Amino acid sequence: MRVKTITALAAAALLTTSLALTACSSGGGGSSDGVVTVNGGEPQNPLVPTNTDENMGGRVVDRLWAGLVYYDANGNAHNEVAQSIDSSDRQHYTITLKPGWKFTNGEPVTAQSFVDAWNYGALSTNAQLNNGAFTQIAGYDDVSANPPKAQTMSGLKVIDDTHFTVDLTRPAIDFELSLGWSPFYPLPKVAYKDMKAYGADPIGDGPYMFPNAGAWQHNVQIDVVPNPGYHGGRVPKNKGLRFVMYQSYQTAYNDLLSGNLDALDTIPDSALATYKKDLGDRAIQKPTAQNNRIAIQDNVPHFSGQEGVLRRQAISLAINRKQICDTIWHGTKIPSRDFTASTLPGFNPNVPGSDILQYNPDRAKQLWAQANAISPWSGQFQIGYNSDGGHQFWIDAVANSIKNTLGIDAVGFPYPTFKTILDLENNKTIGKAFRYGWQGDYPSMFEFLVQQYYTGAGSNKDFYSDPDFDKAIDAAQAAPTPDQAYQLAAQAQTILFKDMADIPVIDYLADAGHSENVQSAPLAWNGLFDFENIVKS
Repeated sequence: MRVKTITALAAAALLTTSLALTACSSGGGGSSDGVVTVNGGEPQNPLVPTNTDENMGGRVVDRLWAGLVYYDANGNAHNEVAQSIDSSDRQHYTITLKPGWKFTNGEPVTAQSFVDAWNYGALSTNAQLNNGAFTQIAGYDDVSANPPKAQTMSGLKVIDDTHFTVDLTRPAIDFELSLGWSPFYPLPKVAYKDMKAYGADPIGDGPYMFPNAGAWQHNVQIDVVPNPGYHGGRVPKNKGLRFVMYQSYQTAYNDLLSGNLDALDTIPDSALATYKKDLGDRAIQKPTAQNNRIAIQDNVPHFSGQEGVLRRQAISLAINRKQICDTIWHGTKIPSRDFTASTLPGFNPNVPGSDILQYNPDRAKQLWAQANAISPWSGQFQIGYNSDGGHQFWIDAVANSIKNTLGIDAVGFPYPTFKTILDLENNKTIGKAFRYGWQGDYPSMFEFLVQQYYTGAGSNKDFYSDPDFDKAIDAAQAAPTPDQAYQLAAQAQTILFKDMADIPVIDYLADAGHSENVQSAPLAWNGLFDFENIVKS
């Protein structure tokens, strides 16, 4: 989604466990009103699609909006608001909308609704986190310049209410697939009057809607109900969702076991060895397009230039991923083999250079010594993580592996909330290594590569930049067939390994569960629930 930085539970630090329990029980899974209670967290920002790039806001945004296409639980794309998306060259597109689509305030969804929203998202003065979604559209460079050289992208043209055209600067093999991603959602006219206020009480065109202005109880819960005007392919099979904001997954799991929570998408580490026995046929496990990694921005002492490359490579070689997956994660995660995710089309576990992800203590020490020859190491190696996301146990294991291999003082460093650490990352003021992850917004390896590593991309948390990588990605996107695109993407990843852009650690097998109050709660390809298809008993 997003960074959709994965499995990070963004509840406020001052929210007490008792408050979380009360919030959950008030709309508990034992209720007979058909509303499904699911785990959630406080979104980082108001719910504006172009400014929501994290998991907890993203799961709500995707319920409130309908885009040109949507993805089913298996990651297959289907037209939603789009009647057709036509292109003969994957560079110039004509998009036709289905007639009669409306926002929940009654305003028609038109071609202008999409074009205005995309231009708003790309304009530099609006500082939208997902502005990188529009980089391929002609005129983006002028709109995203600071100060902007234009107010609208030249590659977008409205023909009439149900038709518009999109011109890209170069062919993009996955552009059509990406159009179900939230930055490409439409916005009603009322949004532009006060975007912050709009994001607090959003009006969308999706399968759900806010029932009232108080639906978002900050740090407690968000309620959504089915939108009676929705006529797409995601019609809810329940009477609504309540996203309950927890301070810990353990509390959420206890509520799941007691029937006060209907569905939980992340099993706490304390229950990984027992949850299948605890839940029986209500336990869920599925390989998903998610990963976790360690990033180190280049303003951290000892991590710039060639010294930084050598140290990142050494740290990667010092992490015993298999042992951590087997003993800490109880086999519920797998070691990363590249910079994407093992479930995505085109995944290659043997990209040249990927041996840097294999545990190799001798080589790790050798590279660390080479870095010391440039500048002797001093200080403590800290790995920041959000303590409300259930990450301490595996970050501590990673730190211990680094400490025992390299003989340095390596520790985890907790931050109270996901929002806290995200703000520091975005402002480049975190000053230490940090855990982050990615949960796919659309089922393409190019989203993982472009949004996290392409120069200037909004979710490039390392602020990584390599012109050779950018050129390699451009060539892969312009390839005539998917197989050729994947081969070129592998070449682009060799550059990431050479630079050690960041340190991939684990890929996900999503571990989740539902209560006895739920008949069906399928997981989607990205590790989130297929919310519209959660059915109460």
